[in-house]
Amino acid sequence: MQLSPSMLHFSLMISLSLVVLSGQETHQQPPVGSPEDTEQCVTCDVRQHIKTMRLNAIKSQILSKLRMKEAPNISRDTVKQLLPKAPPLQQLLDQYDVLGDDNRDVVTEEDDEHAITETIMMMATEPASVVQVNGEPKCCHFSFTQKFQVSRLVRAQLWVHLRPATEATTVFLQISRLMPVTDGNRHIRIRSLKLDVKAGVSSWQSIDVKQVLSVWLRQPETNWGIEINAFDSRGKDLAVTSTQPGEEGLQPFMEVKISEGPRRVRRDLGLDCDENSPESRCCRYPLTVDFEDFGWDWIIAPKRYKANYCSGECEYMHLQKYPHTHLVNKANPRGTAGPCCTPTKMSPINMLYFNQEQQIIYGKIPSMVVDRCGCL
Repeated sequence: MQLSPSMLHFSLMISLSLVVLSGQETHQQPPVGSPEDTEQCVTCDVRQHIKTMRLNAIKSQILSKLRMKEAPNISRDTVKQLLPKAPPLQQLLDQYDVLGDDNRDVVTEEDDEHAITETIMMMATEPASVVQVNGEPKCCHFSFTQKFQVSRLVRAQLWVHLRPATEATTVFLQISRLMPVTDGNRHIRIRSLKLDVKAGVSSWQSIDVKQVLSVWLRQPETNWGIEINAFDSRGKDLAVTSTQPGEEGLQPFMEVKISEGPRRVRRDLGLDCDENSPESRCCRYPLTVDFEDFGWDWIIAPKRYKANYCSGECEYMHLQKYPHTHLVNKANPRGTAGPCCTPTKMSPINMLYFNQEQQIIYGKIPSMVVDRCGCL
């Protein structure tokens, strides 16, 4: 029988506990307290070891599933500067405020290897010099990796912040595709909106750019960027394309929604315990992961979540739920280390985070919550 990493970890902890007990017998130290207290103390030590290993494993799993070799080097101050103060991001953050970090009763089965991306928010960068004249325009270019597929593209919205107008006016918001200056026709208008704005009121405006993005994905060589203008009736440009002091988080960005694969829904079952439970059988125990304790400021939300862990004994008399495993172990007791308390059902968490390119990602990280424990 091939042991999973969690099974090996648990077996190692049990072995360490037995060594501690045998060492106490060798030195003939007088017992402290009742045998029940001693057993309870050893059990607490084992659980503490398992919790520590689970936390270390979670750190490694998150980086691996996000295809990162190391955590992004993004400080808390940098996060505050890069976070757009925009409706779609606030809606995502509001979801965490409402849901908290409680686990759901209904969990889904996903790809256990890698994160399933749902929404990506890309900050605008300066376009290449070949599309600029005297250093203008300073905005905007959006780069896309090969993981973007036209077939999975659900929605693409360009978000632009408008500075407040001095008076009630009509604003013409224009989006133009940029082309190299040598091609002659440097601007190709692709979208135009007419907006009525009030005096002294700033606002976010969103524009559907799914068709533009689809073209860029099919023909990446045409993606030279776009120019954004929002002229009022006096010809003043109200669009925030290069931020001024006090306008941090107001730069343009693109919100792209990617479809997920099919999911199957299952109902969560299992034996749950708390840290004070006298239960000796395999059981699920609570464990909260705090990303701020890790120093991972690049994770925007959740700041913490309930991961849980498995601990307890797996005696053969507790294996009525797994009769085949029980019979195999009885028939070949020397060929196996015996059943081990390990997760038998796990579910994903949704996460909002910065990647190495300082893009904001809203994705699903699979197999991060222990929903059920069992003996395998």
